[in-house]
Amino acid sequence: MRNLIIILGDQLDSQSSALDGLDVGVDRIWMAEVEEESKHVWSHKARTVFFLAAMRHFAAVLTKRSCHCDYVKLDDPKNTQSLAGELQRAIRARRPQKVILTQPGDWRVQQALTTCAADEGVPLEIREDRHFYCSLEGFRSWATGRKQLRLEYFYREMRKRHGILMKDGKPEGGEWNFDAENRGTFGRSGPKHVPKTLSFPPDRVTRDVIALVESRFGGHPGRLDKFDFPVTTQQAESALDDFIRERLPDFGRYQDAMWVDEPYLYHSRLSAAMNVKLLPARRVVEAVEAAYRRGDAPLAAAEGFIRQILGWREYVRGIYWNDMPAYADSNALDAHEPLPGFYWTAETPMSCLRDAIGQTLSYGYAHHIQRLMVTGLYALLLGVEPRQVHEWYLAVYVDAIEWVELPNTIGMSQYADGGRMASKPYAATGKYIQRMSNYCERCAFDPSKATGADACPFTTLYWDFLMRNETRLRQTPRMELQLRNLCRLDEPKRLAIRQRAAQVRSGLIPASTLLS
Repeated sequence: MRNLIIILGDQLDSQSSALDGLDVGVDRIWMAEVEEESKHVWSHKARTVFFLAAMRHFAAVLTKRSCHCDYVKLDDPKNTQSLAGELQRAIRARRPQKVILTQPGDWRVQQALTTCAADEGVPLEIREDRHFYCSLEGFRSWATGRKQLRLEYFYREMRKRHGILMKDGKPEGGEWNFDAENRGTFGRSGPKHVPKTLSFPPDRVTRDVIALVESRFGGHPGRLDKFDFPVTTQQAESALDDFIRERLPDFGRYQDAMWVDEPYLYHSRLSAAMNVKLLPARRVVEAVEAAYRRGDAPLAAAEGFIRQILGWREYVRGIYWNDMPAYADSNALDAHEPLPGFYWTAETPMSCLRDAIGQTLSYGYAHHIQRLMVTGLYALLLGVEPRQVHEWYLAVYVDAIEWVELPNTIGMSQYADGGRMASKPYAATGKYIQRMSNYCERCAFDPSKATGADACPFTTLYWDFLMRNETRLRQTPRMELQLRNLCRLDEPKRLAIRQRAAQVRSGLIPASTLLS
């Protein structure tokens, strides 16, 4: 045998660089389902189902194309249940001249496979992942010599380099971004005419996976009765078309808004398919830009969505591979509180957290503001150890792969890298959540209060966060206004806030305060 070609669960792309030069006569493809990938963090059952179902469907596509595929299933009695263990078995059985792999999306996985190949004395060739617009070497070149890595400058360069939303060498519409137009709220009346999200009921292959996951990971978090993610390229394409037609026009204006019992609103739910490469990023960006140029979507919506892919997605991947493995242990704010247990149960009197976490456990999904400004904000203000926050996000979201999840959590959400990514911590009181949602209408806590029995824990912890980190944050220019407001608090007020914050940390806020 010439080459053993590894296809990982986040590399389900028939145009993958690992398949370049494939000769079905002398090469074999290798794929493996292992418990390790669901247990190194306590993975949501829907996350495991998504990966295994997508892998099995992709393996079937390869087989139809006459590729020889060694596929190890989770319940194979010989399965060692680790990627390194299964690769070792494959190398010893097949004795390939070389192992070929497209760049993984997880530093841990890359290290394990590299070590395994070296131990077995087989050359390992790691190829560039062409799914991305910016190579890792290209990002390193851009980052070299910069004290701070700011998305805005990287994003502008990507727009110019790839000619996306550009006109005569300038940004379409005369501006690089339209954030000011993309912060709309629903008002008291709520969202109007939210289209039904296209659903993909499980087929026989996916139903078999669901049964397997319930059997082997029944104690893991989350539910599977609502599982309907796209698990094939054809389904992902249909989901993209549906988003462009039904939700993209309103996506920009309402992308930061939240509403009780509305998990999807105008969001695409394409990230999972994109992250396992069922749906190429270029295909998505081209479709969104084409919709704008046809007049089917406003510029603010198209630009806001494209920035998440061409800008943010590429940017966090570059930071991940540039700064790992040390980046995972960043803790610039010296935060050491444990993650509250209700992150795994949604049993909390705080309406916003109850809804966002409950939705996460039901669907394996929450949109970016629910993640950043509800679950992430609370952990930041509480002072949770960043690695625990990272491991929760990696575990509970179907679209979570470490290269994209870890920098978003460590750098943006928790400010644990001390400002390498973000120019300030995303710290806010409960008033932000009140403005952007209807969560507070169902909650006994008052977002305008920092002290007292009905004080909103977000508001209490916000001021406590500023007091705890005042010295550190003096070095952050964009925190100047917030710290000036902090200076207006007299010592009795500060003491009352600290006491209330201690109650919050101790879990002494009774659930009986919950409104029906």
